[in-house]
Amino acid sequence: MAFFCLLARSASLSATARELGITTPAASKRLSLMEARLGVQLVSRTTRRLGLTDEGQTYLAHARRILDDIAAMEQAVAGMPGQPQGLLRINATLGFGRSHIAPLIASFVRRHPQIQVQLQLSASPPPLVDDSFDLCIRFGEPPDARVIARRLAPNRRLLCASAAYLARHGTPATPRELMQHDCIDIRQGDDAHGVWRFTHNGPGRKTEAIRLRDSLSTNDGEIAVGWALAGLGIVMRAEWDIARYLRSGRLVQVLADHATAPADIHVVYPQRHAATQRVQRFVEHLARHFDTAAPGF
Repeated sequence: MAFFCLLARSASLSATARELGITTPAASKRLSLMEARLGVQLVSRTTRRLGLTDEGQTYLAHARRILDDIAAMEQAVAGMPGQPQGLLRINATLGFGRSHIAPLIASFVRRHPQIQVQLQLSASPPPLVDDSFDLCIRFGEPPDARVIARRLAPNRRLLCASAAYLARHGTPATPRELMQHDCIDIRQGDDAHGVWRFTHNGPGRKTEAIRLRDSLSTNDGEIAVGWALAGLGIVMRAEWDIARYLRSGRLVQVLADHATAPADIHVVYPQRHAATQRVQRFVEHLARHFDTAAPGF
């Protein structure tokens, strides 16, 4: 199972063989023996890369879970005295992962050199049934009671625009006035595209949905913020992603008395990974950082 997980990660028999210290023919023979024993083809071979068949994907998902269970069992029996080790697979959103999570991984692996980390950034979080990751960094409400979700930091979605845009077009006083403005839509996740929802902070807390006149849209939040900085419109973005621009005055918050859906930062992972030492250590590493960090730093 460990051999096959390594093969799936490297997508190369020669790379797998190098990491195991064996010859490529020996690695190929090991794979052939596995397939012969199971009576199915696990890997589709091309001249350049290896890909997993449906049977291979099923085998990989079960193998990863079993290996994680074995590691957790051994750590529990041994009292967890040693250094955590193994592969840690992390998913995060594009901009936040690049700006905040990647630097934390750098400091983490310096403290835990026996842990190998794979970081994948994506515009939308992977589905909960996807076994490709050990933990994910997500925004908003915890996605499902079947997973463990630890809140790392509060986070607000704020509306903002450049001072130059507001000087040309005026500052909206109500959400409905946004319909007369150029709005920059970030098309990520499962939220309805082209619609912003607001709750007024006054008595009654009335909620309304505004359909945007979005002349610009993208699935990359950094691009959207760049357009707002260039004076092209109003954008809604998480505070952690724009706080530095608000402090410097390059962006100006609008409709500050209207609340939007929360974007609190959570680390989410399956319950079966809760006892895995490398997951525990990285969650603790994240929590220590966000306990003391402020948005934008």
